Amino acid sequence: MLIELLRTRLRPYRRPMALAALLQAVEVVGVLLLPTLNAAVINHGVVTGDRGDVLRFGALMVLVALVVVAAGIGSVYFAARTALAFGRDLRSAVFRRVLDLSARQVGRIGSSSLEVRTVNDVAHLEALVLAVFTALAAAPLTCLGSLVLALNQSVSLSAVPAALLPVIAVVVVLVVVRMTAGYRRLQPRLDRLNRTLGEQITGIRVVRAFVRGEYERARFRRTNEEVLRHSLTVGRLLATMFPTVTLTANLATVAVVWLGAVRVDGGAVRIGTVTAFVEYLVLIVWSVAMTTFVFVTVPRASVSARRIREVLDTEPELAAPRDPVHPGTAPGSLELRGVGFRYQGAEEPALRDVDLAARPGETVAITGSTGSGKTTLLNLVLRLSEVSTGAVLVNGVDVRRLDGGALTATVGLVPQRAHLLTGTVAGNLRFGDPDATTAQLWRALEVAQAREFVERMPGGLDAPISHGGGNLSGGQRQRLTIARTLLRRPRIYLFDDCFSALDQATEAALLAELAVETAGATVLMVAQRTSTIRRADRVVVLDEGRVAGTGRHEDLLGNPVYREIAHAQPARMEAG
Repeated sequence: MLIELLRTRLRPYRRPMALAALLQAVEVVGVLLLPTLNAAVINHGVVTGDRGDVLRFGALMVLVALVVVAAGIGSVYFAARTALAFGRDLRSAVFRRVLDLSARQVGRIGSSSLEVRTVNDVAHLEALVLAVFTALAAAPLTCLGSLVLALNQSVSLSAVPAALLPVIAVVVVLVVVRMTAGYRRLQPRLDRLNRTLGEQITGIRVVRAFVRGEYERARFRRTNEEVLRHSLTVGRLLATMFPTVTLTANLATVAVVWLGAVRVDGGAVRIGTVTAFVEYLVLIVWSVAMTTFVFVTVPRASVSARRIREVLDTEPELAAPRDPVHPGTAPGSLELRGVGFRYQGAEEPALRDVDLAARPGETVAITGSTGSGKTTLLNLVLRLSEVSTGAVLVNGVDVRRLDGGALTATVGLVPQRAHLLTGTVAGNLRFGDPDATTAQLWRALEVAQAREFVERMPGGLDAPISHGGGNLSGGQRQRLTIARTLLRRPRIYLFDDCFSALDQATEAALLAELAVETAGATVLMVAQRTSTIRRADRVVVLDEGRVAGTGRHEDLLGNPVYREIAHAQPARMEAG
């Protein structure tokens, strides 16, 4: 899975990868030449006292060293650009796929896990790519070249590196296998830690309100200790590998120096030869260490690749139509024909046999008890969920055949839970219309009864909005969300109980302005307040996923389901 992911995603960067490999080959050749040149300086210049050879070979060593430095810088530059571009593309691919997934699929994977996969897991793969192109590509060539040149210097001393490499290889393989298993256990616990922390931060008010601080601290401590325990397991393996490799290499160096000294004393080899052999041994150890470093990154990268592929290979439940149809410029009409919907794993459907039609210029209120399917119905219109039976038609076309961009341009949703993004007031509003003028922004705010509090904010339209709109009240967030949708000017408006945080006076003023602003459009309005419902041209009552009644407010007072809703708020009913 790791190799397939790298092969597929690195294909566009064949040219910089080839340049990095070429420059690394030049660097390796230069590095391998230096010990031989050094031996020549000692054997032909220092031992014999020939300054000319010292200067000649010394100058050549300086030239080779400069080439090595230049080639090294160039290879790292191209390798780093490739690794960073690979990471950018992979993050974009994961992000685009997540946008295509349904809310159920996102919930199954987990938003906290998706954050970790998009950032941390991609970073692990970036590190692997960089390590491969800066170390792994050069290490085998360096090791092989050093062995050949060391053998060329002295056959008798070559037994030392021949015994060294198998020992190091066994150590590396054993440690890498155990680290892979360790990382597989570690990554899910990092997801859990991220999820726990996110829940505690976003739900801090609930934790304090129910005096559950000690319980949440204990829960976080348990998760944190699990991460610590598994991290220490991996860390101990990593800490074992490098000292073992270093110890083995140092023992090999001592053996070479001892054997070399005996042979120099017997006249079998020269001092420069032993010096060059020691340098080649150091290069062999360096290449093995670099290979070990890459192998250390492979286990975590392998686990990360599997987690990323899990996201990329998840097919969206809401598949785009093969031949998308555009709804045209006709006024928005909406029709639900025998619509049924069942959540996966649910015993009973959330909606069944729902028939509903709304014409341009008509406002239809949808009400019902909690869990009756009101929000689910609106989600089906915008195709945030797929109908199980029946069909949803916009301008006479099944939403499953409509182009996704055209559908969202035709249908505008104001969700029950208002959500704003980090930025400014104007930036959030322009999600509805990126080209909106300042006058249009203020007009939308005026209709949504938000102009007054925005004018009081420091900076007005440029006032900062914190993450999720945390620096605003619930009612202020709802009104800004309504203004954002108004700027889009869709032909069908879906208001999902988005007036619940407003007082009755503000709600009445907002609904009066909306009636003017949305004239000629089709409006579906989920509501519980009688003061809101009675303004609609028609009311649809849902009960346990079925249509339990349709008509105006006055006509439905004899309906038992609607009467129960209305009698729950007698003060408002009498006021109406």
